[in-house]
Amino acid sequence: MSCSSSITTDLFNPNANRLVIAPSTTFHPTDRSRCKCVTNRRGFAFKGIVAAGVSVMASSVITDPVQGLERLPFKPEGYNFWTWRGHKIHYVEQGEGFPIVLIHGFGASAFHWRYNIPELAKRYKVYAIDLLGFGWSDKAIIEYDAMVWKDQVEDFLKEIVKEQAILVGNSLGGFTALATAAELPEQVVGVALLNSAGQFGDIKGETIKSEETVLQTYFLKPLKEIFQRIVLGFLFWQAKQPARIESVLKSVYINASNVDDYLVESITMPAADPNAGEVYYRLMTRFMMNQSKYTLNSVLSKLSCPLLLLWGDLDPWVGPAKANRIKEFYPNTSLVNLQAGHCPHDEVPELVNGALIEWLSNAVNMS
Repeated sequence: MSCSSSITTDLFNPNANRLVIAPSTTFHPTDRSRCKCVTNRRGFAFKGIVAAGVSVMASSVITDPVQGLERLPFKPEGYNFWTWRGHKIHYVEQGEGFPIVLIHGFGASAFHWRYNIPELAKRYKVYAIDLLGFGWSDKAIIEYDAMVWKDQVEDFLKEIVKEQAILVGNSLGGFTALATAAELPEQVVGVALLNSAGQFGDIKGETIKSEETVLQTYFLKPLKEIFQRIVLGFLFWQAKQPARIESVLKSVYINASNVDDYLVESITMPAADPNAGEVYYRLMTRFMMNQSKYTLNSVLSKLSCPLLLLWGDLDPWVGPAKANRIKEFYPNTSLVNLQAGHCPHDEVPELVNGALIEWLSNAVNMS
């Protein structure tokens, strides 16, 4: 299938706001099996934090490998640090102009925006923040909850950005961006999501929890925790090995040329933190196993700004069906379908940058 390379839809046309970016190459069905996220279910365990549709739209497009894009220099010591609630938070800041805040996904860091920050910084003031427990931010031993990261980004906007901004988030960072925007409508004037985490809630209502028995409290739960620690401890040890990470990345990126020492090191370095294993355990058992508490329904119902969906249609865990449902629920949405997996900003950065910049120019003018 060959298509024109022009942008065929106005991003802000409410009657036709699905953008198709067409390449000059042909898509082969066998490519679909290669389009998964940076980490698999046994790696950094996206299962449970991302939800479900896996259908692929025929109008999707693909791209050539990254060529000649400027890349954010990798700094093992990090860039800038901010103290939040007694914890060290890492962030990158580049460029001048209207503020854009980039929020990474589960298991990643600000360095995952390596191909986006330099391009966006030519026109905007770009921030990329490491969420607490990830990247170069502290591996705090706390009870992790979706609202912890919402509060972190909210305070980052108030204390560091200090003016109106647009939030851009991938996976976990996408849901964090939505939750923050819902709480700060006067400061967040636009949100862009790349294969966002979050689930639509059950309209039938909340599930009634039964009381625990003495047996459950004093015997079964402790045994379960011991078993979880053993299993998750092994999985974390396995997942943080450089050879394992490189192997997984090469098998799941559409564009294997993007799997380099930079990407591997940006994942392995934070995993070497002494507290990283305990944080991983808490995330797996206390946060990711309880995703129904905060729903897309509740967050989107409070949203008031323009929304852009940059969606990798080949994502096996958060496919285009979810993007379509978000658009149906929140009409003030523009949808861009991309031939990519769960992390299109690093898989097809040139397409993401182009579509995002065009949308931003309109969103900033409307703010």
